[in-house]
Amino acid sequence: MSTVNVKEIEQMITPVLEASSVELADIEYVKHGKEAFLQIYIDKDGGVDLNDCSIVSEKISELLDENDPIQETYFLEVSSPGAEKPLKTKEDFEKHINENVFVSLYVHVGDDKKYEGILKDFQNDTATIEYKWKHTTKQIDIPFDKIAKAKLTVML
Repeated sequence: MSTVNVKEIEQMITPVLEASSVELADIEYVKHGKEAFLQIYIDKDGGVDLNDCSIVSEKISELLDENDPIQETYFLEVSSPGAEKPLKTKEDFEKHINENVFVSLYVHVGDDKKYEGILKDFQNDTATIEYKWKHTTKQIDIPFDKIAKAKLTVML
């Protein structure tokens, strides 16, 4: 099995995304059984539609065919990140103040390694999350470098 350099592919497709006025929300290379998938999630203000995904998919497919960064057979999927968009950069956090988030951490901050609540602020590389604990509302400040994964969530 060959290894796939996702960062190299990200750099390769960035001009296509910028020319199409969309941003990369996430990129993954995954295997499901014998099938391999290059999954590219795109977004823009107001969200992306099927037409955006189709146009970007065609352009990326041509680029990947020309450069051939993946030696094995795979399927290309270009889609919206959906309601639970991953938050990967500091800019992602800044854009989503007052939205529901879930974060998992590398180490305990406060009493836990996972928090779900409202992103109240992001300043000085620190996310402030308001969350429910028993019958009270608390806030926790989490340094950006302690966050392993983060995403928007749909709270019921």
